[in-house]
Amino acid sequence: MTGKLRLGVNIDHVATVRNARGSPYPDPLRAALIAAQAGADSITAHLREDRRHIADADIEQLSTKIGIPLNFEMAATEEMLAIALRTKPHAVCLVPEKREERTTEGGIDAAGQHNHLAPMIRRLSDAGIRVSLFIDPDARQIEAASSLRSPVVELCTGAYCEAVIAGDADAVAQHLEAARQSAAAAGRLGLEVHAGHGLTYDNVGPIAAIPQVRELNIGHFLVGEAIFVGLEQSIRQMRALMDEARAG
Repeated sequence: MTGKLRLGVNIDHVATVRNARGSPYPDPLRAALIAAQAGADSITAHLREDRRHIADADIEQLSTKIGIPLNFEMAATEEMLAIALRTKPHAVCLVPEKREERTTEGGIDAAGQHNHLAPMIRRLSDAGIRVSLFIDPDARQIEAASSLRSPVVELCTGAYCEAVIAGDADAVAQHLEAARQSAAAAGRLGLEVHAGHGLTYDNVGPIAAIPQVRELNIGHFLVGEAIFVGLEQSIRQMRALMDEARAG
């Protein structure tokens, strides 16, 4: 599979900085508009149960005031389902969520939670919202996503990125191969493949080069890099690295 690799920019940690001071700035909506100008294809925002970063008002604004699709990350709960059905984002990505975690620690167990997820996916799909499952690169989870009729899977790249940071070449190779095999398997089942979690300038290339992957969702690194070079430049640099990897 070929074609331009899309970039979704996660703006959660713009809201983290805002909330640290309890001020109205920096504004996540402004960040989303800058991201769109810089070449982002979509905006990702995770409304957590404890509202530690993105707030309900942010989702309301992002749903109506950005000119590119909103990817609404959410836990598979009735509260979040109601918000998604009311705000009608372009897409919903169902993710696992634990109150004590600093960031999402892995993929959702699509196989083990089949009966819980099935009606939720059906209701979202019936409302015209594209559903994605954030899963670990594992054959069992890929097959479960297919059986749940989720049109999209997002492969968690966290373990791969951690192995790169640790300098563990064997683990890097192992996790990359798992991502490649999972993307290929998902493609054979007719699923659209996305990937994300922990991606940086240094590790994005091999993931971007996987031919079945159609979209990367990246946030924390881009917001952090923006402190030094500005958000627009950090996104443009990531876009260039993705395009280079895809062309190669």
